[in-house]
Amino acid sequence: MEDRIVDQEADANEFSYELSLRPQKLTQYIGQEKVKSNLEIFIEAAKIREETLDHVLLYGPPGLGKTTLAAIIANEMGVNIRTTAGPAIERPGDLAAILSALQPGDVLFIDEIHRLPRAVEEVLYPAMEDFCLDIVIGKGPSARSVRIDLPPFTLVGATTRAGSLSAPLRDRFGVLSRLEYYTVEQLKQIIIRTADILNTEIDHEAADEIARRSRGTPRIANRLLRRVRDFAQVKGDGLINTRLAAHALELMQVDRLGLDHIDHKLLKGIIERFKGGPVGLETIAATVGEESHTIEDVYEPYLLQIGFLQRTPRGRIATDLVYKHFNIEVPHKA
Repeated sequence: MEDRIVDQEADANEFSYELSLRPQKLTQYIGQEKVKSNLEIFIEAAKIREETLDHVLLYGPPGLGKTTLAAIIANEMGVNIRTTAGPAIERPGDLAAILSALQPGDVLFIDEIHRLPRAVEEVLYPAMEDFCLDIVIGKGPSARSVRIDLPPFTLVGATTRAGSLSAPLRDRFGVLSRLEYYTVEQLKQIIIRTADILNTEIDHEAADEIARRSRGTPRIANRLLRRVRDFAQVKGDGLINTRLAAHALELMQVDRLGLDHIDHKLLKGIIERFKGGPVGLETIAATVGEESHTIEDVYEPYLLQIGFLQRTPRGRIATDLVYKHFNIEVPHKA
C-alpha cells in the first residue's frame, strides 16, 4: 500500500480520510494546471542542479489545496516536511527552534503566514536569504548578536491574504503561485476519485450535482461527498444517485449554487435590512453573527466570484443576480 501524506492539523475524526484523500504527486493532483506545470519545471531544475527549491508562496481562497501542494513539493523533492502555522510562532525563539531542527533540503510549511508577528518575520529574512539566524543574546549594553548557520531549506508559505504580507517578506519568495477556484468538471473528477478511495458507489450525474454545489472548492466537495455518503448508507442502499444527492444537499441547506444558510443570511440581510447596500463589513458581520475576517476570507471570495456581491469604497452591494436567485423583484434604481 502506498504511503499517504500526513497533514498534522487534520481533525482527528477525519484523520483516516485525509490520509487517503490527499494526492502524493503532481500527476495525481487534479486542477491548478498552470501552477502544477510551473512547479514541475522548478522542481526538476532544482533536482538537476542538486539545489534546494526556491521559496514558494501559495495564495488564494481556503480549501483549494495549498497544504496538499506543500506536501507534494516535499515528496517530489524527496525531503521531509515540517508543518506549522503563523499564529503558532509567537516569538523569535519559536522560529529559531523550528529552523535549527531542519535537515538539509527540508521543506518548512507555514500556513497563514500573513499572521506571523513582525518580530518573528524579521528573524525569517536572513534565514530565507542567507540560511542563517541572527540571535540577540542579553539586553542593554551587554547585548550581543550571535549568527547561527542553517542548512539550506525551502520555505513554503500559504495565505488567503497575499495583500496582508509585508513587501519585504513577499519579495523573498522566488515562486509565487495563485490558486484559482476549480471548475465543475475538475471537482467532479475529484469527487469520483474520492468516492473510489472511500469504496462508495456514485453515478456521474450525482457527482456532477455535488460538484456544482461545492463552491469551486475541493475541500467542500469532499466534505459534501462524505455527508451525502452518510445519507446513502442510512436512507438508501449505499449507491449515491442524483435524486439522493440532491435530497441530501437540500436537507443540509446547500442550494444549487452551493450557498449555505450563512450565505443566505448574509445576502438576505443586505437586501432586506439595508436595501441592497452599500453596507460595511463590520455591520454585515454583526448581522450574521460571524467574525468580519471569516466573512471576508471564507464567504465573500465565492460570492464575489459568482457576481453576487460588489465591493465599493462605501461598502458591499448585493447585485441583481442575488434578487433573481431568491426570486425577489429587483428594485428600481433612481
